[in-house]
Amino acid sequence: MANDLTAEEIRTLLKLEPNATCGEVRVTFVSQQAVAPGGLAGPFADGRPLGSALYFLVRPDAPVRLHRIRNDQLYHYYLGDPIEVFLLHGAGRSERVVVGPDLRNGQQVQLFIPGNTFHTARLLGGGRWFLGASTEWPGVVPADVEIGNVERLAEDHPQLAPVLHAIASAAANTAPGPSSPR
Repeated sequence: MANDLTAEEIRTLLKLEPNATCGEVRVTFVSQQAVAPGGLAGPFADGRPLGSALYFLVRPDAPVRLHRIRNDQLYHYYLGDPIEVFLLHGAGRSERVVVGPDLRNGQQVQLFIPGNTFHTARLLGGGRWFLGASTEWPGVVPADVEIGNVERLAEDHPQLAPVLHAIASAAANTAPGPSSPR
């Protein structure tokens, strides 16, 4: 049963690796079809795969670090405990969305994150782990990913400052991911 799995078993079974942005990750798809250079407006003018996808595992000590990608993305819930996702919009606006299985209580099994939206996430309550996926279009290349400056974004979103600092602190205690955010 899925509820009997441990984070370590999931990591092993899905061959997940530490990542600079999303706890532990494995890229599962990068489209072999691409939009040619000049086929998309900047910042994608140098061309991109049509789409990409990855698994990601969030644990208490491996949250989703504060980051953004240029591309639109969709989070998908697969197994485990819910996560709370914090979206940092312009003009100090923010949004909290719970991604998880409890539809009756307002959780979502998918979450659209518009391109260029800084976001971070952590397990809700005393959760053990969350297994999800992210799909992106156009496909992501490392240049599309930016790690957020927690201090600056906490200044811009003072209502989230304690949350941003808490998640950043948990992320700082994990082993560093590969140099490439993707």
